[in-house]
Amino acid sequence: MPLLYRTIHAVLPPVLTAVYRPSIEGVEHIPATGPAILASNHLSFLDHFFLPAYVDRPIFFLGKSDYFSGWQKYFFENVGVMPINREGGDAAERSLQKGQEILEQGKLLGIYPEGTRTPDGRLYRGKTGPVRLALRTGVPIIPVAMLGVFDILPPGAKVPRLGGDVGVRIGQPLDFSRYAGRDDDRFVLRSATDELMYELMLLSGQEYVDEYAAAVKSGQAEIGSGDLAALGRQIDEEKQAA
Repeated sequence: MPLLYRTIHAVLPPVLTAVYRPSIEGVEHIPATGPAILASNHLSFLDHFFLPAYVDRPIFFLGKSDYFSGWQKYFFENVGVMPINREGGDAAERSLQKGQEILEQGKLLGIYPEGTRTPDGRLYRGKTGPVRLALRTGVPIIPVAMLGVFDILPPGAKVPRLGGDVGVRIGQPLDFSRYAGRDDDRFVLRSATDELMYELMLLSGQEYVDEYAAAVKSGQAEIGSGDLAALGRQIDEEKQAA
């Protein structure tokens, strides 16, 4: 574990606990050893601090290689962020390969399935990357819900608010072994990803929107609420058909 990560991990939890007194649930679902994917909703920039602060093992994330220059390079390299070149047509595959490399080293990989922070506090459609990695490597996906962090640092805010009802809720590992060997099947990838997002919705209590957050932010898609009951029925039907 890098020295800077160890230092931050020693200092940050007492500070966050003193200021926010967050509720932490389900840490026992994270394995003490071995690889796993932690798939979290993405409410705020503060997600990067609250989740690692209360997990004993280091969590590795993927970051744009553009950020790795000057003092930022030193910081990111020593807090577990791995550089990825996200330009070009094979950017997604490069990200998957780097994630697979981290998992094959027996580490924890943190991923935000929505791909970007929520613009309004709601939960958006997930991308299939986490499921692809899980099917390629056979590692479990552990759903993680950040709670209340959007309210203390909403979009546009530069300074987080003090206090508030904040927490981290970690769910039980999801079993996608029934889809083994089908990591190139689009229907399988979407079905399993929808199942993951449904679990995140239940853990977080967020309203679900069946659009990609990035498309909504760019104005390419209009916001429309998903039917939560219908999504649950769809997940059940897909499990039975698998």
